[in-house]
Amino acid sequence: MATTAPPPLQVYSHSQERINLSDQQEEILRLKRDKNAVLLCHNYQVDPIQQVADYVGDSLGLARQAAETDAEIIVFCGVHFMAETAKILNPSKTVLLPDLDAGCSLSDSCPADQLAKYREENPDLYVVAYVNCSAAVKGLSDVICTSGNAVNIVNQIPADREILFVPDQNLGQWVIGQTGRKMRLWPGSCYAHVLFTKESIERCRLEYPEAPVVAHPECIQSVRDMADEVCSTEKMVSYCQSHSSDTFIILTESGMMHRLTRELPDKQFVAGPTGHCACNDCRYMKMNTLPKLLNCLQDGTPEITLTDELIKQAKLPIERMLDWSA
Repeated sequence: MATTAPPPLQVYSHSQERINLSDQQEEILRLKRDKNAVLLCHNYQVDPIQQVADYVGDSLGLARQAAETDAEIIVFCGVHFMAETAKILNPSKTVLLPDLDAGCSLSDSCPADQLAKYREENPDLYVVAYVNCSAAVKGLSDVICTSGNAVNIVNQIPADREILFVPDQNLGQWVIGQTGRKMRLWPGSCYAHVLFTKESIERCRLEYPEAPVVAHPECIQSVRDMADEVCSTEKMVSYCQSHSSDTFIILTESGMMHRLTRELPDKQFVAGPTGHCACNDCRYMKMNTLPKLLNCLQDGTPEITLTDELIKQAKLPIERMLDWSA
């Protein structure tokens, strides 16, 4: 029986050609200026959006930018929970998301009503919530963390408190290994990151045996165990910058390759393959497109709205994270 050959690996490297902005991109830049809007963009967004953003980064960096901006309008190119976080941190601002349906499988894995019930049954637990969760879940938590600061946050929680880590069990498992702290783990995961497999990475290493493997902690343990470095997307930039290698295998969402090649033009990056494709796209992150972003700025919609009470509840654990990460 014939077998299907795996797809060729996808390699990203810097283009020396000058980037000519499209008419849509030029109009987006004009509207940003005219409307006093700031465009915050997650690392996983498509390259044409990253090119016109005011800031491209991970969840922690984006949260800080949202809290500190003086712009009247925050346009958030990411997924729904990220735009909610921006609204929580700067409630007087108008926060727009190009596509309100840009959700998150990880966030959806922890419904607020289920967490509220679990807390009622276990009132002494200290809840650490990964930022990839809804505003309602944040409001039920004691402190928020990101993949970049999760170890630091957990290390600051009193040793006599039992911790519940939500919603990502893979990140939580990795934090346990880094801190030695026992925690209860919510059974959630990111559908995109769990697609990486030990077998697909082994195949990749056969083609690039000298390339360090850099994995996001949302990957499963067997994949993390193969990595030379497990870190947040922000740390991926500094790790690859300081490492002597000129080629890296990157295990996270494919949008990260655009930032890496832009900031490290002398290096090349191999998108970690999954068992069935050459790279890994998050269907939710890719719901934001350049035409939707343009329409969003033109029309001032869709807008993120939250109740004052929810903002008050969710802001406390986020601010605690920012204080502990200072």
